[in-house]
Amino acid sequence: MKKILVALVCMVGLTAMAQKEKGHGRDQMKDLTAEQMATLQTKKMTLALDLTSGQQQKIKAIHLEEAKERKAKHEERKAQREEGERKKPTSEERYAMQNARLDKMIAFKADMKDILSAEQYEKWEKMHKRRGKKHSKENKGERKARK
Repeated sequence: MKKILVALVCMVGLTAMAQKEKGHGRDQMKDLTAEQMATLQTKKMTLALDLTSGQQQKIKAIHLEEAKERKAKHEERKAQREEGERKKPTSEERYAMQNARLDKMIAFKADMKDILSAEQYEKWEKMHKRRGKKHSKENKGERKARK
C-alpha cells in the first residue's frame, strides 16, 4: 500500500511539472514599448529573410504602427475591465471587428509583397502559415480546457 501511494505521489508530481506554461512569451513582451517590439520583430525578420537596410526601415515602420495600435487597444480593454463596463460585443460589433482585422491583415500582406523580393515573400508566407498553425493548435487546446 505504501509503495502504491509513493508511486501515485511521484506520478502526480511529474505530471504537474510536465505541464507547459502557455503565453510566457507574451508576458515578457507586454512590458516593452511599441518601439522595442517593432525593433525586435524587424530583427527577427531580418535574420530569417536576410533583409536589406532599406527593407528593414520600411518593415520597422509597419511593425511600429501595428505595435502602437495593439498597445492602444490593450490599454482600452484594460481600462474597460477595471471600470467593469466591459460587455460582450453584439454580433454586428463582432462582425465589424473581424472585418477590420481582416482588412488590416490584407493591407499588411500587400505591404510585405511590395517590400520583399519574390523569394523573400515566399519564405515569409511559409513562416507566417506555420506560425498561424501553431497558434491555432494552442487556441484549440485553450478552448477545450475552458469547457
